[in-house]
Amino acid sequence: MSALKKISLGNQGLTVPELGLGCMGMTSLAGADIYGKADEAEALNTIHRALELGCNFLDTADLYGPFLNERLIAKAIKGKRDRYTIATKFGYEINDAGKLTWQINGKKDYVRKAVELSLKHLDTDYIDLYYLHRVDPATPIEETVGAMADLVKEGKVRYIGLSEASSATIRRAHSIHPLTAVQSEYSIFERSIEEAGILDTLRELKIGLVAYSPLGRGFLTGDIKTPEDFDKDDFRKSMPRFQGEQFYKNIELVHAIGHMAAEKGITPSQLAIAWIHARGHVSIPGTKRVRYLEQNIAAVSIALTADELNQLEAIVPLGTITGDRYDAWSMSGIGL
Repeated sequence: MSALKKISLGNQGLTVPELGLGCMGMTSLAGADIYGKADEAEALNTIHRALELGCNFLDTADLYGPFLNERLIAKAIKGKRDRYTIATKFGYEINDAGKLTWQINGKKDYVRKAVELSLKHLDTDYIDLYYLHRVDPATPIEETVGAMADLVKEGKVRYIGLSEASSATIRRAHSIHPLTAVQSEYSIFERSIEEAGILDTLRELKIGLVAYSPLGRGFLTGDIKTPEDFDKDDFRKSMPRFQGEQFYKNIELVHAIGHMAAEKGITPSQLAIAWIHARGHVSIPGTKRVRYLEQNIAAVSIALTADELNQLEAIVPLGTITGDRYDAWSMSGIGL
């Protein structure tokens, strides 16, 4: 298997591999396993194998655990920090007892508190890419990004970004300090940022997109057949797209995508990743297993013809309703 190529993310100087590694599922969140039971040894092996294949762009957040995920990454990269590009996120407030309050906090003093904790748990003196996880509706984005800009000046952070922000917020933030990337959910299954014009804004401002959940939270793997396939703690059970009649409508789309993938001799996951890559974006599919990591990396070298892209987009045309990706409370924090 050939190693991944490096590309520019945004135009501020950050280079990353064509595909990154989402690490969220490698640890529990608030005591619950997010995508089934996590296995630390397997996760560490996956991170080490990723480096061997050039997939050294790791995505985490202080929220995941809290802090368990950052600590796992610290363990994985020990002695080779300079060979990895680490992205982490802040914004979901974590109190002095280390517990999530589930409030969003973008105040200047919290930005500093959050970065110091992430630096500590990652066991590093700098973060390559630091995102605001969700925009704080009670704090002007100018205050939050101004505080993030201070971290860049101090060398604690190299580049900054936002996650799930609207075009208007992106423009305001970018005017305070250039954004390198915006992270949003994006897949053949979830194209709301395209419908909202956010992709156009990113192109105009030369900000990179980092697409999370490129496999539709696992739907596009083809492994999910019924709502009963989830473990009892799996947080996808709370998502409308995995519930009721919508679940079975989505399964029909997945079957059609799977049929197309089989005709091409690849997996549905690989087809989904190849689609994002063909559109020029970096994706960060999450996995904690080496074999899925290797499949995902192989997808980047799969070329899709214009006819194949049209065929895939005809299965799930722009505007297709696949159900909300979060519950109502979480959706209120998505900027569109």
